[in-house]
Amino acid sequence: MKVSKTNAARLLDKAGIAYELIPYEVDEEHLDAGHVARQLGEDIRQVFKTLVMRGDRSGVFVCIIPGDREVDLKAAAKASGNKSAAMIHLRELLETTGYIRGGCSPIGMKRTFPSYIDLTCRDFDRIYISAGVRGLQIRIAPDDLIRFARLKVAALTETAEPSETK
Repeated sequence: MKVSKTNAARLLDKAGIAYELIPYEVDEEHLDAGHVARQLGEDIRQVFKTLVMRGDRSGVFVCIIPGDREVDLKAAAKASGNKSAAMIHLRELLETTGYIRGGCSPIGMKRTFPSYIDLTCRDFDRIYISAGVRGLQIRIAPDDLIRFARLKVAALTETAEPSETK
């Protein structure tokens, strides 16, 4: 299968960053990370999704979290220096980032936004992120992604463990 390079891949090439492009079969009804992980035969915790948020102080920012988790809005707001945060409206995604739902990459957005990745990325030698189109993932070392995309590492997701302090 011939895989076309995306803008995100070309940017990684230009920077000399090692990565692999991994295609998968797209199902328009299931654009979630679970579908991608099943298609790749990988642990869903390694398949990271890119969420575009808006903070009350900073404006647009990006959170990259494991596919099996939901963003913790309070944690995302705190990490980004906001009091509150919410997902941007889906209808704003393309205009804001240049990407569509199911193909939003943290690399190569129309503008550079403050970006944060969940600290669990370091649990793996390689993680998957969108290559910027549906049906194609980038397999990359988390530290290479963090350095290249200037990501800040933070706890961004709700944990399954009960809080020790109330």
